[in-house]
Amino acid sequence: MLSGTLFLGVAEAISNVQYGWGFNKGKNEQPADAGPKYNAIVEKYGAVYKVNTTKKEIYLTFDNGYENGYTEKVLDVLKEHKVPATFFVTGHYLNTAEPLVKRMVKEGHIVGNHSWSHPNFTQVSDDKIADELERVKKKTEELTGQKGMSYIRPPRGIFSERTLQVANDLGYKHILWSVAFLDWDVNRQQGWKHSYDQIMAQIHPGAILLLHSVSKDNAEALGQVITDLKKRGYTFKSLDDMNCEKPQKTPQKQKIDIKI
Repeated sequence: MLSGTLFLGVAEAISNVQYGWGFNKGKNEQPADAGPKYNAIVEKYGAVYKVNTTKKEIYLTFDNGYENGYTEKVLDVLKEHKVPATFFVTGHYLNTAEPLVKRMVKEGHIVGNHSWSHPNFTQVSDDKIADELERVKKKTEELTGQKGMSYIRPPRGIFSERTLQVANDLGYKHILWSVAFLDWDVNRQQGWKHSYDQIMAQIHPGAILLLHSVSKDNAEALGQVITDLKKRGYTFKSLDDMNCEKPQKTPQKQKIDIKI
């Protein structure tokens, strides 16, 4: 008679097919839509790119890969208008803009994870992803005292079902976006009105705005954007206010002792 251990309930290998986030932009205050394929992936892994609501609530987020001299103005505007935001930072930003990161947390904003070195997660191992995220989380806590880190924005907006699941297993929720435009190219800034017009044209209830802090246009438009959106009845909410389910972790293997 032979005895052994059988593992049941083992999940099949999760797809590492690469996706780049994209969607049909909202207009006339109707929500953006990523389409059936992306909507299914977002739902499956508990990610979010908009909040399904008819309330005029919006969520302001920034990607901070490096400092270009405009984040201080952004923080000044947010403080003046009492608006919360989430800043997704990289290791480079943490190492080169410590006073700004400390100010973010001190003034009540959330610091989220944008990876340490901004790699394409689909091209690195699970362990490498975990290390990238842990380094940002640890450094942020050392600088600011922020305990824990709940939100991730995938570097370059690139992901796969595998990378979504890896981050889920580490306790992160993916925050994508439903309002965005080409604002990250510092050589293609077109004036504050361009930024303002892009945001106002795409805005909708439940929108998650992605802005890049390197943009001069964004920094100069932000105050007017906030003022005019408030006039239109919008309120700015923190990501912590979202009523979303937590992402599901990979099911654990079930061990059963058998005798043959």
